[in-house]
Amino acid sequence: MKEIKHQEFGGERPLFGCKDLKLTDITIVDGESGIKQCENIEAEDCKFYGKYPWWHVDGARINNCYFAPGSRSAIWYTNNLVMKNSVIDGPKFFREMENVELENVTINDADETFWKVKNLRLKNVTLNEGTYPFMFSEDIFVDGLKSNSKYVFQYCKNVEVHHADIVTKDSFWECENVTIYDSVLDGEYLAWHSKNVRLVNCHLAGEQLLCYADNLTLENCTFDAACDRVFEYSTVRADIRGRIENIKNPTSGHIVADEIGSVTIDEFLRQPANCKIETRG
Repeated sequence: MKEIKHQEFGGERPLFGCKDLKLTDITIVDGESGIKQCENIEAEDCKFYGKYPWWHVDGARINNCYFAPGSRSAIWYTNNLVMKNSVIDGPKFFREMENVELENVTINDADETFWKVKNLRLKNVTLNEGTYPFMFSEDIFVDGLKSNSKYVFQYCKNVEVHHADIVTKDSFWECENVTIYDSVLDGEYLAWHSKNVRLVNCHLAGEQLLCYADNLTLENCTFDAACDRVFEYSTVRADIRGRIENIKNPTSGHIVADEIGSVTIDEFLRQPANCKIETRG
């Protein structure tokens, strides 16, 4: 593998079409498409300032690199990517890709990041700011995620999440086949219009959670005291530890909790209207 060290590149497409190349301590300055239409590229201790620096790259390894705010839309149409120990300050990363792995990565402007990505693996990743990360992505595995971005995980399929701390709004909206373990989910309208969502050992906060959901399962979960109007129009099986403040119009299933503040059943309840709701013991 050829190696280039300690150089600076700028302008239009300076490394277009390269193959089997290692970049060490390289800086891509203002310009566009620094690394494009390439194969088997490694980057170590590099900095990226220009727009669109990694497009149409098949086989990419990025370690200990920095992407500046101006490197927006930096990595698109790039398959088989591994990124570790890096910081991203630009928006709209990772689009239309397959086989993407991130470990120990911080994204400080997560606006419209991870769109239409298939087979995505995240370990110890932080997302700050921005809207709609993970839109339309599928086959996702997460172990360690801290996020304050809005509207995370919309229209996703086949998602498994461990050890997440997510503060957001409208998360896991219209998703399918989602399992979340040992996580904190804080935000309104969690998992509305989703199918086959399972929450295990999770703490939930926010208003109007888990509504319009089909085949919803909660195992050993807890709710913040401010949660209300939970499970409206959902088919649900829920084992809740501690108190849940308010349950409203679940369609069917079985809900059990240590303590229930109130249950709202009104004329708008949908059939089959046979959900069993009870306190433990």
